[in-house]
Amino acid sequence: MTSYTLSVLDSTHSEEFPDVTSFVGVDASGSFGLLPHHARFMTVLGVGLARFRSAEGAWRYLALPGAVAYFDGDRLTLSTRRYLVGDDYTEISAALAEQLVIEEQDLHAVKESLRR
Repeated sequence: MTSYTLSVLDSTHSEEFPDVTSFVGVDASGSFGLLPHHARFMTVLGVGLARFRSAEGAWRYLALPGAVAYFDGDRLTLSTRRYLVGDDYTEISAALAEQLVIEEQDLHAVKESLRR
């Protein structure tokens, strides 16, 4: 079975996932998928969940506050501010929601500080 490597990079660390057979993400045009040997491709992912399948067949989930996705030479690179990876859709969705609430509270505090 053919596969490719998924690299996820944020401001503090990075991870590589070899043997990815499928990736599903969402950009401004809607949902899309990437399979091995796809043509060179670049897009901006929206806030939310993406998923990828390894050669073992299990789906893994990525919670992202947006990302730049670049696919070339059987390597998909996602560059983002931060990300969460998990095997359980419910847990990763809850973690993303919690992270977004915290970011919104931080943004509100900064705006309030600037207003004062």
